[in-house]
Amino acid sequence: MLELRQTALELLAVTDPQIKVVGVQDLFDQYHRQGLDLHASKLLNTGGKVLPGRPLKPELIPPLNVPKRSMATAEGRVSLLHSLAHIEFNAMNLALDAIWRFADMPTQYYVDWLQVAKEESYHFSLIAAHLQSLGFAYGDFPAHNSLWEMVERTSDAVIARMALVPRTMEARGLDAVPAIRDRFKQVKDVKVVEILEIILRDEIGHVAIGNQWFNYLCDQENLSAISTYKTLARKYHAPILRGPFNLEGRRQAGFTSEELDLLGLD
Repeated sequence: MLELRQTALELLAVTDPQIKVVGVQDLFDQYHRQGLDLHASKLLNTGGKVLPGRPLKPELIPPLNVPKRSMATAEGRVSLLHSLAHIEFNAMNLALDAIWRFADMPTQYYVDWLQVAKEESYHFSLIAAHLQSLGFAYGDFPAHNSLWEMVERTSDAVIARMALVPRTMEARGLDAVPAIRDRFKQVKDVKVVEILEIILRDEIGHVAIGNQWFNYLCDQENLSAISTYKTLARKYHAPILRGPFNLEGRRQAGFTSEELDLLGLD
């Protein structure tokens, strides 16, 4: 019998994006057909696997070195789509990592992150297919690795991971996607607008999952969510949040009024 967390680890090591996407979708289906065990308390190790598995391209470069391209050009719009595909590929990987890496969480934690992995794989496949229809492929443009670097920095503590990946790094996507969607509306790219609407809807749920489990972990230790977040942000060198913020999207994702009032403040 296959086991959920071990299979998530094996999928994380897969380098071919399409094989990974199919594997994630199969993993979701198998688990919900009750064809997989879950050993929540078992400590796993990588067994020498290189994580995450990724293709040889795109070339990963520092964020400031990623070329800026104008949305006014076809190449600029394709480059932006490519960057979104890269984010979704990394988000699929981070969900798999959240499943295998952290033991002794409630069953629902693993179910939630399996749902995230499945939805991120779907987002990636939508963007990759649209890129292909335009004559491009994932890997054709350079990309940066900031999201995965935060995943690696928080590999020692699930509370740090929940605080700083879904509810910090991914929450920035909640802020950015509406503006990107509106730019594609202006150029009448209906297909991309539809894809971005799906991504925005699902990402609100993903950030909500991060909020739920961060608050759960704080409650378990009788910690203040706000002060704990500030401590973790300093310890793990989280990026300083800067507006504009999608306040409605953040509310839907479970941020409190007090947290929203503190956005952008040290």
